[in-house]
Amino acid sequence: MQAKIDKLVPGGQSIATLENGKKAFIWGALPGEIVEFETTKDKRSYCEGIATKVLQAAPERIAPQDDCYLATSPWQILDYTEELKQKSIITKECFLQQHLNLEVQPTITDGKDFGYRNKMEYSLYWSHDDNKIHLAFHSRGTHRKTPIERSSIERPEIFAKAQAIVDDLNAQHAEARTYQSLLIRCDQTGKTSAALFENGKSHPQMDTLKDTLNGYEYSYSPNGFFQINLPVYELALKEIAQHITTNQVLDLYAGVGSIGLSVARDKELTLVEVNGAAFAEMEENAKQAPHAKCVLAKSEDVTEYITPDCIVILDPPRAGCDQKLIDKLNEVKPAKIIYLSCNPITQARDIALLTDNYHVDKLQPYNFFPRTPHVENLAILSQI
Repeated sequence: MQAKIDKLVPGGQSIATLENGKKAFIWGALPGEIVEFETTKDKRSYCEGIATKVLQAAPERIAPQDDCYLATSPWQILDYTEELKQKSIITKECFLQQHLNLEVQPTITDGKDFGYRNKMEYSLYWSHDDNKIHLAFHSRGTHRKTPIERSSIERPEIFAKAQAIVDDLNAQHAEARTYQSLLIRCDQTGKTSAALFENGKSHPQMDTLKDTLNGYEYSYSPNGFFQINLPVYELALKEIAQHITTNQVLDLYAGVGSIGLSVARDKELTLVEVNGAAFAEMEENAKQAPHAKCVLAKSEDVTEYITPDCIVILDPPRAGCDQKLIDKLNEVKPAKIIYLSCNPITQARDIALLTDNYHVDKLQPYNFFPRTPHVENLAILSQI
């Protein structure tokens, strides 16, 4: 099929309107382009697909570094300056969908668009051509594994470690079907921690890693939650720190505590986390913060910690905040809300529910995930 692309949409695909009126969401195409595409999903009102041939290219199109780019980082075909522009546009679109016409700042980056990821999970592929295991990714939109020779978005220490593990497996004449995946993480010094996940077996224990954020050291499990792009994360933390203007700070969905402990270590800080493993790491990280209190609970179940004179930090999962929490924020009206989100769609939904009581002072996207459509957005809200 053939389509003329209108724009990029939240989620990262491009959108086009076909001659029959159906909307098409297409990977591998850019605004203004005319492409041929292969349909991967066909519904009554829309279809999805992957561009197979570019008939008229956009001036912003560039050659991708990796053959596997569609699986890992589908915006490798987009000029980096345009990527930053599009991420601000898409963030604004998410808020417009909630009838909030707000100014969105230019997307912040540290300028490094490859070799930034400190965590990567690979599939393993068995080649009948050479009877060996190869690193692989799942092709976008399918369960099919595609072997790879290179991947550029992760730190080079990670890919080198992955290849060394595969070489060792091949020396042992192992079979790919034995394994579910290979997970590798590294700290900012390049030290790696790796684990092979075998089918039908418990996941092995991984060596704990440590990293420094804004001068403070944090330990974390490589298999748990910790930010993927630490240099850009530090830029966001420095912005958040400028808005900590009261002595009472509540950090909800706190993970291992890296936000609250980086920006409010000297305050009366309460950190709330529900995951037991992350909570244990948070307690360890909080030992050098004498005024920090760690609470093991769902954030929406401990709303009694929300007070009128506190600043509330939110960093929820992609699903956003629980309605019970939103209701409590509207009831108590804490002085300020700082909301960091990996999903501007649900962030905009939540903020729309707070605008009767709060003014949005700033919307600041960060490029935590260059060459992908993912955007991290920081919202600063103050009480009206």
